[in-house]
Amino acid sequence: MSFDDTTRSSPVIPPGFSPHPWATITSASVDADGFVRVEWDDGRSFRAYGLWLAENSDGYGIDPVVRESTIDPIDLPAANAPVACHLDDGALALTWGDRTGRIHPGWLRHVAEGGHLPDAPLPEPIVWSPGALSEPPTVDGTHIMTDESVLHDWLRTLIAYGLCRLRNTPADPDFLAELMGRIGPIRDSNFGLVWDVRADPVPNSTANTGLGLGQHTDLPTREVPPGFQFLHCIRNEVAGGHSRMTDGLALVAELERNHPEAYEALTTLDWVFMNRAMDADHRWIGPMIDFGSPHQPLTIRAFYPVRTAPHMDETNIPRAYEAMRVFSTVARDPSLQLSYPFTPGDLVGFDNRRVLHGRDPFDSGGHRHLRGCYMDHDDVKSRLRVLARSTRREEAHT
Repeated sequence: MSFDDTTRSSPVIPPGFSPHPWATITSASVDADGFVRVEWDDGRSFRAYGLWLAENSDGYGIDPVVRESTIDPIDLPAANAPVACHLDDGALALTWGDRTGRIHPGWLRHVAEGGHLPDAPLPEPIVWSPGALSEPPTVDGTHIMTDESVLHDWLRTLIAYGLCRLRNTPADPDFLAELMGRIGPIRDSNFGLVWDVRADPVPNSTANTGLGLGQHTDLPTREVPPGFQFLHCIRNEVAGGHSRMTDGLALVAELERNHPEAYEALTTLDWVFMNRAMDADHRWIGPMIDFGSPHQPLTIRAFYPVRTAPHMDETNIPRAYEAMRVFSTVARDPSLQLSYPFTPGDLVGFDNRRVLHGRDPFDSGGHRHLRGCYMDHDDVKSRLRVLARSTRREEAHT
């Protein structure tokens, strides 16, 4: 099957720029309710609303350059406007009065199979614990800046596990920003675009001390905390300071299964989160385990320095504190917590809304320098989807 729409004798432009194999439609008919029923040669059928097809049709709804719909809803055909359909070289051809358009059959099959949904091109989450992983999933980053297949493998592993380490990258303070430039925009914060993690004489965060840090997620003070965090090791000559990771999916499952009372409190009782900085005052209210809407990813809000006050009936406060104690105890359980050192040139990415991270204390008189930044889920996942398009095109031509 061809992925190149322009090589056909009768090319059809699909919505968007993802490649779709030509999946010839064998029959099409219009139902009385304004839906169009199509069927492919393997027996798969699909009903699509006529006005939705108008928005996504080549020659009517879709701009051939930007591949977006150009029809303002006020200009759509009336809901009861007659629509006719026929097949044109396996594509679906439609007519509303004097307007005509065609639907790419591979794109329509892609939608019928759910391929347009946000998570469809992405790997399924892999829930992990130290019993399954002795160290973070790791990719050799020697050629990450020049080989898109390495970038693809790293991002795919990062999204699947919520954690992936690059090894053998340059221990150069500018490298992190250069690599992020290959993915998407860095998410800014009150720490700046790219920030340093090291023991400072006058720290602006507990992260910039030699103190140990309990398992937590960053910036629960935000309406939408950053999706991914990246830490690049420039120098590490201290004793201690091992990084610790806990998969929040495994943590939540353990709490729900074996600590149901704590789980209920952690998912329903709200807290006020507020960063206590000289130059910033971000605030949010929510539970520590925040499922949001059905289409939002899990957000774990767990950073005790910025968890400011309970926001609940006072009768619930004692059990809210007990639930937090259970949360921290389970998050630090060796059966769930992965521990590893940083080596210069290591670059670790992790899902900040899923994976809890912490740190053993270290000698603040030694040299330990990490560079860090954030990036939203949207941009990391977008980059992987675009890289996957190239992979599909290459596979189609081999």
